[in-house]
Amino acid sequence: MATKVLFVGGTGQISLPCVAEAVEAGHEVTLFNRGKSDVALPPGVSVIAGDMKDPASYRQLGEQQWDVVCQFMVFTPEQMAQDIAVFTGRVGQYVFISSASVYEKPARHYVITEQTPAINPFWKYSQDKIACETMLQASTGLPWTIVRPSHTVRTGLPTMMGPADTTVQRLLDGKPIIVAGDGATPWTLTRSADFAVPFVRLFAHPDALGEIFHITSDRGYSWDAIHTAIAAGLGVQAQIVHVPTDTLVRFNPEWEGPLRGDKSWSALFDNTKIKSVVGEFECAEVLETVLEEPLAHLRRRMAAGLKVDAGFDQLIGQIAAAQSALGQ
Repeated sequence: MATKVLFVGGTGQISLPCVAEAVEAGHEVTLFNRGKSDVALPPGVSVIAGDMKDPASYRQLGEQQWDVVCQFMVFTPEQMAQDIAVFTGRVGQYVFISSASVYEKPARHYVITEQTPAINPFWKYSQDKIACETMLQASTGLPWTIVRPSHTVRTGLPTMMGPADTTVQRLLDGKPIIVAGDGATPWTLTRSADFAVPFVRLFAHPDALGEIFHITSDRGYSWDAIHTAIAAGLGVQAQIVHVPTDTLVRFNPEWEGPLRGDKSWSALFDNTKIKSVVGEFECAEVLETVLEEPLAHLRRRMAAGLKVDAGFDQLIGQIAAAQSALGQ
């Protein structure tokens, strides 16, 4: 008997390869989303058009029995409360996609495990994910698994400061780009297709219930190496200006969350726990291979004309000039 799997979302950066992997594994897959994406879905996938913001239509999902529900679209405690109400007693396994950004900043140890505390005083996004995890763990009657992806790539380029396409345009124009800190901080990148394999193996797995897992590559890269490889993929050289995180946040307080709450810190992960449950899995480790798919998507966007954020472009130029002037 096929496992009935519901994806809330299912066409996004991480979820689309997971849908394909679930179909490949023989699961009966249904997606619930607004139906506005034009991405091609694997044959046999059913789609229920709807919106989480419409409580009446969303409650109808709870009128069906699901073996597994994969929730990619919950970001706030209010949304988690709705899911607990809708799915309790109707689901064999509720898989909540959280974020590795919830881990303690700064971490007490340079290698992150699931035992690393979930404490992020800098970023509301991460704080809301922590609150969602806490609510789910306190619930009754909803068997749960929490999965924490780190920086997972498919369509978007992994630049340190976004929007990424504006950074790309600066590279193409021979303008300097900014990396926070000294550029040597190690950062883990995982392809979405590599994430999908162990993720789907968690479906209906008894040892996954009531457990938290992160799923990442075992390899980290410096931020300078990442940006240099992106530039090389574009056929240009990167002019990197290093700027302290504190300085960047003074220029733009909105960067405090993404930088102090995430990308300024080392992010290396121990995947022993997930491998002990689902077995070994492979992730691409050569940086150029990791960047192949996002660079291919970038080239398609370039053919249509990149959308540049003029305000971000101007601010990066201003900061880069100010930092460079210190050495003159």
